[in-house]
Parts: sequence; structure tokens; C-alpha cells
Amino acid sequence: MSTNPPFGPGTGPGLGHRFEEIIDLIELELRHAIGYVNDSVVPHVRRESITAMRRVSDTLRNLADRFEASGNRQNPPPGQDRNPAQNPPQNASGSSSRDPRA
Repeated sequence: MSTNPPFGPGTGPGLGHRFEEIIDLIELELRHAIGYVNDSVVPHVRRESITAMRRVSDTLRNLADRFEASGNRQNPPPGQDRNPAQNPPQNASGSSSRDPRA
């Protein structure tokens, strides 16, 4: 004789009842999964994201500082041009060493 109950009308809980039990179990597991994600995963991801954003922020700040420093080296003080040929060196009397007849 078989150990499985026979199928058929009036032989026990119907197929619809079995589906309801399965759906209830799936909903229960989903609630557990959602709770786990909310309680464990989300806070961890939030902490890691904050750390990553702070690192990116520091890197961008350092890069901006480097750009600013290299820009200051390339921009001469006011009154001087970038091309040294346009501003010839001056002698001790303060006059240009360039020939004024040129």
C-alpha cells in the first residue's frame, strides 16, 4: 500500500488550500529577507558609501589643489608676461638691455 494520501474529491485538503500554504510560506520568507536587507545590508552599504564618498571628496580636493598650484606657477605676477622675450632682463639701472633702436 502507498504512504501518500490518494488524490480525489473528499480525500483531504484541496489543491487550492495547498497553494495558499505555499503562498503563505513564500510571504513569510520574503518578510524575513526584507527584514534582513533593512537591518543588515542597508546600514552596511550606507556606511561603505559614506566612506567611499569621503575618499572621493578628498581625492577631488587634492586634485583641485594641484590644479590651483600648477595654475599659480604658470601665471606670472601682474605686470609680467609669460614670454620672457617680450620682457627683456633689466640691468642694474632699471633700463632694458634691449637696443632702443631696434
